[in-house]
Amino acid sequence: MNVALISPEFYSLARRTNLASVTESLARSLSNEGANVCLFIPRCLDMEESFFASAIEAGSVQVNDYELGDIEIKILQIAVGSTKVYVFDNERFFNNLNPYGNEAGPYPDNWRRYAIFSRALLKSFAVVGFKPAVLHCMDWTTGLIPVYHRLLYGAPDCTDQLAKAGTWFAIHNLAMQGVFERDILSRIEIPHSEFHTDGVELDGKVNFLKAGAEYATVIGTHSGSHADRIQQQDRGHGLEDLFLRRKKELVGISNGIDYAAWDPSNDPILSATFSATDKDPIKAKLRCKADLQKSLGLDNGPRQPIAALIGRWDADNGFDLLANLFPDILERGVQLVILGTGPPELTTKLKKLEPTFAGRCKIVEGFTPHVAHQLMGGADLMLLPSHYQPSNPMYAIGMRYGVVPLLYKNGGLDDKVISMATSKTGTGFEFDPYTEDAVLDTLEDALALYKNSTDWRRLVKRCLAQDFSWAQSAAEYVKAYRRVTRRVRAARDEY
Repeated sequence: MNVALISPEFYSLARRTNLASVTESLARSLSNEGANVCLFIPRCLDMEESFFASAIEAGSVQVNDYELGDIEIKILQIAVGSTKVYVFDNERFFNNLNPYGNEAGPYPDNWRRYAIFSRALLKSFAVVGFKPAVLHCMDWTTGLIPVYHRLLYGAPDCTDQLAKAGTWFAIHNLAMQGVFERDILSRIEIPHSEFHTDGVELDGKVNFLKAGAEYATVIGTHSGSHADRIQQQDRGHGLEDLFLRRKKELVGISNGIDYAAWDPSNDPILSATFSATDKDPIKAKLRCKADLQKSLGLDNGPRQPIAALIGRWDADNGFDLLANLFPDILERGVQLVILGTGPPELTTKLKKLEPTFAGRCKIVEGFTPHVAHQLMGGADLMLLPSHYQPSNPMYAIGMRYGVVPLLYKNGGLDDKVISMATSKTGTGFEFDPYTEDAVLDTLEDALALYKNSTDWRRLVKRCLAQDFSWAQSAAEYVKAYRRVTRRVRAARDEY
């Protein structure tokens, strides 16, 4: 099966969010399942020039812009590992810009940039000689692709090869929707007749994420429970009616993690390796903990629980909830390591924690793989406080390393993490409601169990035994793609 994977991010080329690692891991895993995968991505400032030293110019397409007229988009072909990648090259709209924005915020013409990319993408298949059965579109930046696909190739008498293809629209971050004013429609060649409640409109604006979900053959999200939850009132970020109406086309597939990159049994960064088959993996984790404490300047102590918080310092990752809780957490005898990036004012605030809680708190700016691996090896708890989990793999990576997750009950991972509150064979701790008190109460429960070394050891071993490999996820994706192609054939047979 030919699959066109379409994303603004790919870990080896451009990474701004977790979408980058998801895209690259999915491409590799689908190939291992026998799919013929090609990645289609706009060039951006993040991409190093060295990637294009051996690039092949596969061709070009012309796209009309409301202001500039016909513009040329070059298509460069490169290889990243075993993945064939087509990069869309244009100085004005792609090359000299980041995927979404800069320090001042999102680019105001993102609607224009990604409309151009979407139309160029659909024209590119004939140029590069790729005939996709499925167009797998990633998040709001690709939301117009299903719209253009239906407008251009959806007629029953259309004989173009793309008329036989279906669209899979994957929602990774439901909060980021790509919302713009109505007057852009005439500038991006979408008829105003598509501006309605079952079309591209939401709350009087053009909504790219809604557009993708409305027009796609099938909608994908990152877990089965999340697919169910976003149909409920006030859980779908304004799109609940859409998800409820299209529930037969809504599929939840959990993303995996790269077991080659994240393997505590042979991780060269760890001072001691371990696995689920070890009689007592805690012994190795304690050695890793001592190494982590020494490396980060934390107080040395094998029975000091270490909590990890990894990700961007924003509301998406729960910093709206935790902003005032860090002192309370630290005062409970927990060592806290916060790894990630965020706005300068929050970074300054977080940095003040270190001298106040010397030896118990470390703030690490950026995402350093070496520190991340060390942290997974030595940490005991993984804090995942976000209101929803936008395809966040950290729970799975943490559990792979025996780091117990503490997360929000209704965040969309309850089919992956079994709550200790409801099962003696649970694999994590869940707080509810979404309040500071609930977080602290659940943390107290986790710390109480941590003091019982026998029960904690059993919990860690249960976490280690979970299977979140990409191989399992990719097999589910291939099965779901067949659902896409069946729906396309059935729809065309109806005419």
